[in-house]
Amino acid sequence: MLESPAIDVQQVRKSYHDGWLNRHSIEALQGVDLTVRRGEVFGLLGPNGAGKTTLIKILLGIVRCTAGSASLLGAPAGSRAARQRIGYLPENLSFPSHHTAVRALQLYGRLSRVSERVIHSRSLELLELVGLAGRQHELVRKYSKGMRQRLGLAQALLHEPELLILDEPTDGLDPVGRSEIRRLISALREQGKTVFLNSHILQEVELVCDRVAILADGTLRGVGTPRELTTQFHGALSSRVRMELGGELAAIESLRAGHEHELLKLPEGKWQFSTTAETQSEIDQLVDRIRQKNISLLKLDRTRPSLEEVFLSAVEDKRVQPGSTNS
Repeated sequence: MLESPAIDVQQVRKSYHDGWLNRHSIEALQGVDLTVRRGEVFGLLGPNGAGKTTLIKILLGIVRCTAGSASLLGAPAGSRAARQRIGYLPENLSFPSHHTAVRALQLYGRLSRVSERVIHSRSLELLELVGLAGRQHELVRKYSKGMRQRLGLAQALLHEPELLILDEPTDGLDPVGRSEIRRLISALREQGKTVFLNSHILQEVELVCDRVAILADGTLRGVGTPRELTTQFHGALSSRVRMELGGELAAIESLRAGHEHELLKLPEGKWQFSTTAETQSEIDQLVDRIRQKNISLLKLDRTRPSLEEVFLSAVEDKRVQPGSTNS
């Protein structure tokens, strides 16, 4: 028997009604299909109002979908069987200000029905893991936002969940803190845990996630690795090629034919020729033309679209892209 996915969302729709008298329906999610494999780090991206929060609430059982189904680790979303195996870090987790970190973990551990023995044995270990060693007896009200975020991650891990749902896990952290959280997420992946994270920091997602989903206007625009998403939206996002050339200006200008380009004069008789290319074959052909014209190719840089460019292209495309529901 095949192991069930960590998250399985099938044709999920969610409608909200606005107003009392002239009520009209707002479609927060419009038939979303999504599969997250066990043991992967999966990122959810989307602009404000895309439906990300609604989807997370459905996965946690906080709200019910209007249509469709969702399951986590083979159990229905929101069921006790699912909740017991999930660790959750909300975007703005609030801790009682009179608690210390240790007492806060005791509180949340008891709410999750974790035994006192496990709470005691894991608390200091987890606080060290998230970078709060030596601060465990300070009052939470004295913590910075980044420190509270670290404590929130520790509480999400306390009961050793199989699946972690993290909402903006690096929010409030400095670059060193974000790097530490990325290493922790990678370590959790190596332990076989599944991490589902929502983040507005696209660079973080690109660095740590195996696959990414882009959600906009309640529809899924694309799912895949950052490279696969780049390929999916490649028609709008060609690779940028920048060459440093040496030779006669007339010969260099003749390269313009058939290419959208920029030509910039550099010191010492050099020229910077910038263009776009859809494929490696186009670059090879351009290099062949340069050699045939006795132009010196001094330097070549090829810049692929960043995840941010892919994201913007996906969000601006009103069509649901072919293959956007890939599992």
